[in-house]
Amino acid sequence: MVMEGNLGARSFQFWMIGLAIFLVGGSANSFNQFFEREVDARMARTAKKRPLPLGLVSPRGAFIFSVMIGLIGLGILCAYESFLAFGLGLATILFYSFYYTLWLKPRTPYNIVIGGAAGATGPLIAWACVSNQLWGIPLVMFLIIFFWTPPHFWSLALCCKEDYKEVGYPMLPLVKGDEETRKQILYYSYSLLPLSLSLYFLKGMGNIYLITSFILGFLFILGALKIRKNPTIKAYWQFFGYSIVYLFLLFTVMIVDVIWG
Repeated sequence: MVMEGNLGARSFQFWMIGLAIFLVGGSANSFNQFFEREVDARMARTAKKRPLPLGLVSPRGAFIFSVMIGLIGLGILCAYESFLAFGLGLATILFYSFYYTLWLKPRTPYNIVIGGAAGATGPLIAWACVSNQLWGIPLVMFLIIFFWTPPHFWSLALCCKEDYKEVGYPMLPLVKGDEETRKQILYYSYSLLPLSLSLYFLKGMGNIYLITSFILGFLFILGALKIRKNPTIKAYWQFFGYSIVYLFLLFTVMIVDVIWG
């Protein structure tokens, strides 16, 4: 009974940490849409898909919602008495909402490289809640997401160049050209394979993860090579779609490997 109680307590802890990260990330994204509501209304990709341009939510309501879910998420992190986790959560919201959205995005074609750090903090926050340190495995997880972000978003930028041109955002394809963008995508794709495999050699994962991460990373590189040889909108969208599948499967396999391995 004691073991079952401990297992139940740990499961509840993990769910609460996951909820906190979900709310913190949701707050950052919601602030992003609040600040970019006029820009989103001018872009074909977002004008008919986001609640603010559609008038489904008022700007005031969106702002209040962003603040409230952020406070709830940070409050949950406070409950774990980890200043590190709370600081990372707060930094995620402020960095993504203000620094990335309002300053980086309109000014530099490498906005997504620097801004990608905010989207990669999830593993750091979770690890800090449990162990109050960030060295080793959580840092590699952070780097995987950090290096995954540019290929993911630059493939989207290749698909939506006209949207970004319309609103004056200096995305890489507009500033450096499509060829340079595809080249950068390939470089970052190459880096993902050794990064993901390093979790095995750090003794963080087992054979299930090793085999799956190699296959996923190899396919990621093949996708990047494909869009260099076949630079079409269809190929860009396919690569963008696979990048989402890649990250989802990679982190799912981490969980499976720990449970079964």
